Amino acid sequence: MTRATPRPAADGTRARPPAVRDVRPAASAAVGAATALALALGALAPPPPDAADAAARTWASIPLYQEGVAAGPGGTFAVVPAGSSPAYLPGSRVLAVPSPAVVTGPGGAGTAHGAAPASVARTAPAGGSAALAARSRGWVAAGDPPGSGTRFADLGLDALLDLRTLAADDGAVVAGPSPFWRYVWPRDAAFAAVALARTGHPDDAVRVLSFLQSVQGADGTFEARYLPDGSGVPDDRPGQSDGPGWAMWAVGALLAHLHDDARDAALARLSGLVTRSTDRLLAEVDTPDGLPRASSDYWELPAGELTLGTAAPILAGLEASARVAHVRADPREADAATGAARLRTAVEETFGPAGYPRTVGGSATGTPSGRPSGTVARDAATAFLLPPFQPAALTGAERAWRSSVPAMLRPAGGLAPGGSWRADGVSWTPQTALYALAAASTGDQVQAEHWLDWLDAHRTATGALPEKVLADGSPAAVAPLAWTSALVVLALAELDARRPGQEMSSMRITDTAARSEGTSSVSSIPSTRAASSAAALSSSVRYQTADASSDPPS
Repeated sequence: MTRATPRPAADGTRARPPAVRDVRPAASAAVGAATALALALGALAPPPPDAADAAARTWASIPLYQEGVAAGPGGTFAVVPAGSSPAYLPGSRVLAVPSPAVVTGPGGAGTAHGAAPASVARTAPAGGSAALAARSRGWVAAGDPPGSGTRFADLGLDALLDLRTLAADDGAVVAGPSPFWRYVWPRDAAFAAVALARTGHPDDAVRVLSFLQSVQGADGTFEARYLPDGSGVPDDRPGQSDGPGWAMWAVGALLAHLHDDARDAALARLSGLVTRSTDRLLAEVDTPDGLPRASSDYWELPAGELTLGTAAPILAGLEASARVAHVRADPREADAATGAARLRTAVEETFGPAGYPRTVGGSATGTPSGRPSGTVARDAATAFLLPPFQPAALTGAERAWRSSVPAMLRPAGGLAPGGSWRADGVSWTPQTALYALAAASTGDQVQAEHWLDWLDAHRTATGALPEKVLADGSPAAVAPLAWTSALVVLALAELDARRPGQEMSSMRITDTAARSEGTSSVSSIPSTRAASSAAALSSSVRYQTADASSDPPS
């Protein structure tokens, strides 16, 4: 979740900009290593600023707001304060020992960044922790934990559990546990829905998309973010036209993981979302050149001209709309297919010749890691031009995506949202995880595993994925971040599906047997079975071993 300006404090005042600190020795070494890595991965763009330039800088210093979350009763969660590392019960985000972490789910208390105030609340009533953990294990075993049987099993399970913890029972997935992230962004929710569907939890995915359906405007538009109770929006920031695109991409991905009967049931439940989003997307491209109008995108900054981060999700949504319309026997299938083809050509012809820069009038070779005036450089949205967002990569998009890495590398080895992003030394985990997913989806296992290894190495004490990583490698800001967690789950699921012997089985539509407590009533298509689930549960070294006799039957 990109944050370009200081946030209001709890009392309504504007928070001070982040402080800076000198991490020159670490930064110098890290930049050199990162550049070497980018070249080894086949990146074609010029490298980022050299080590001497990096050594002369001071970098942003942002605190870690919390170590993670702890699941509570009734879909609530609590913050694990920064600096602590409590144990969880196996296969859950339930604390093994009740902790005075402040409840920060909908309606909970908290300070500006989720630190525990003087009055605190426990995460679960006495005797309730074992039951909560048992339900969590049943839920995990009913699905297909990502990365099972690999070195990423712990990473995948932690990301999946964090994602579940951030999701309320009604499908509202908040971006993170800190108060100013405790809202539902349509983009984040869409990715969460796909991650849940991909790991064998389609009922949860349908609930997430149903929440989006409930808050969507009658004209198919989405606001930038919503209150988790669905009652409205937290402020007057403008809407984003990428919302319907992400919603339809998620619906299309969900349907690919359902049986015929379950598909019909999901479509019936999500018919309003599908109809309104398709209509909105068609309206967005009803322009002389077939390109949508300018809108704020995932950078969450005002946009005076069309960005790749808006055009690509709208294209992904139109492609999905055509597929969904075919399943529904909707006569608008032809309109959606025509709109997608026209937009695809327009993006290729408008953005493509310049190497797919951030804006229509920009250049993909702006000053790396700086904030140049006039032209702008590479954008992580080039990944949105590849599978799994598009049925096939746009012409020249994969080359542009690979070329984007050096300009976006940051001292700790992660990525920024773009080459023109501010030069503060901060790596952003959503964009880094996005590149892992794009690499996995294009068959580049080496690059996918590189980014996943980096993400794994920069988690918090509880295993949560933070929003940011500082130049010295410290996790920072909110943790966990739902978008990053979903992207990691999806990247691992894609690697799982491509492992020898899997035969992309996660995409097949076959019958599955009914499962134990926590099972989904909508049949999904898992690629592994209970043995893998058990292996994933036992592999998480951060979990405290619990006495099995303390758990009720699950």
